[in-house]
Amino acid sequence: MSGLIGRKIGMTSIFDENGKNIPCTVIECGPCVVTQVRTNDVDGYEAIQLGFDDKTEKHSIKAELGHFKKAGTVAKKKVVEFKGFETEYKLGDVIAVDLFAEGEFVDVIGVSKGKGFQGVVKRHGFGGVGQATHGQHNRLRAPGSVGASSYPSRVFKGMRMAGRMGGDNVTVQNLRVLKVVAEKNLLLVKGAIPGHKNSYVIVQK
Repeated sequence: MSGLIGRKIGMTSIFDENGKNIPCTVIECGPCVVTQVRTNDVDGYEAIQLGFDDKTEKHSIKAELGHFKKAGTVAKKKVVEFKGFETEYKLGDVIAVDLFAEGEFVDVIGVSKGKGFQGVVKRHGFGGVGQATHGQHNRLRAPGSVGASSYPSRVFKGMRMAGRMGGDNVTVQNLRVLKVVAEKNLLLVKGAIPGHKNSYVIVQK
């Protein structure tokens, strides 16, 4: 799927032609530079590699600098491969946010916010004891029984228990493009997308 790399700026809302207030997310999408072109002859598949967000030479290793020098650009912080572009691109070409059009639908991939170590109520939506009037004082958010003793004498893998929450790759599908601000490389999509502010996201058509 063709697409671009972007950065989540934050959320806002705009009014449509009927006066309805629509929540949307602002993404700084591109410009992305073609840093490598994969071909069937050399790599066994066809794709293009895009780079986004400049990185200083001081924070780049020599292999990176040589790789990006072939494309005639500076080192990039984020590099992603995309397939399915209808247009043929060459090394060093720049793809901007005008790849997308208002009204079409896109998928957005990002890393969800890390929540740290969380219990079962927050992590899995357990109800807890609720309006308890009797019983132990400190069991209101406890998970309850997790397994039998004699058989199977263990806790099954995948049991919903407390643990690390967040920090996962999340894809939100079919978000409508509300507005494209080409001069500022901004893309406004309806609804929320994963990740914190200034996190990298991938926008696919």
